[in-house]
Amino acid sequence: MLKVGLTGGIGAGKSEVSRLLVEHGAVLIDADRIAREVVAPGTPGLAAVVEAFGTDVLAVDGTLDRPKLGSIVFADADRLAVLNSIVHPLVGARSRELEEAASADSVVVHDVPLLAENGLAKLYDLVIVVDADADTQLDRLVRLRGMTEEDARARMAAQATREQRREIADVVIDNDVPLEALRRRVRDVWADLERRARATEEQQTSSE
Repeated sequence: MLKVGLTGGIGAGKSEVSRLLVEHGAVLIDADRIAREVVAPGTPGLAAVVEAFGTDVLAVDGTLDRPKLGSIVFADADRLAVLNSIVHPLVGARSRELEEAASADSVVVHDVPLLAENGLAKLYDLVIVVDADADTQLDRLVRLRGMTEEDARARMAAQATREQRREIADVVIDNDVPLEALRRRVRDVWADLERRARATEEQQTSSE
């Protein structure tokens, strides 16, 4: 098994890269999706979030109002730390369960938005960083996700810098390019991941 950490700044296009990797055969463990699951209605995670932030962060149907919560925590580092202390252990536990269920010859891609911020690079055999210019990120967040420019800049500022992410990268995928160029780059990266996975499996087999 080859364990890959995939990260990138908000709006950098990491989700598109993860989708392309899945097309090639990667087993995807999406931390964002798991983060939503662990705070679904009726979970201990949601109860802990409400205890910390109050019932104002609930929507009328009892689900977590993520935009409301986001507007609170991404403007306040201390409150963001509180949220992370609740959610991250739950996400980590579920991620390990999914990884253990994958086959021994899999390329398992962990899509982790805050990989750099939380010092998680050592958990993976290699780290892929999806990189884009800050202006590109801002444009995508405002134009495609409907954020205000103020909210978008706050989200970006709450994350690691491009330089900090690139420092932990074994592979950088530039996403300031047309989709077809991105597809070619991901195809080449996948070929390398498959080679690494085979080498890892052979090494493990020979040591048994």
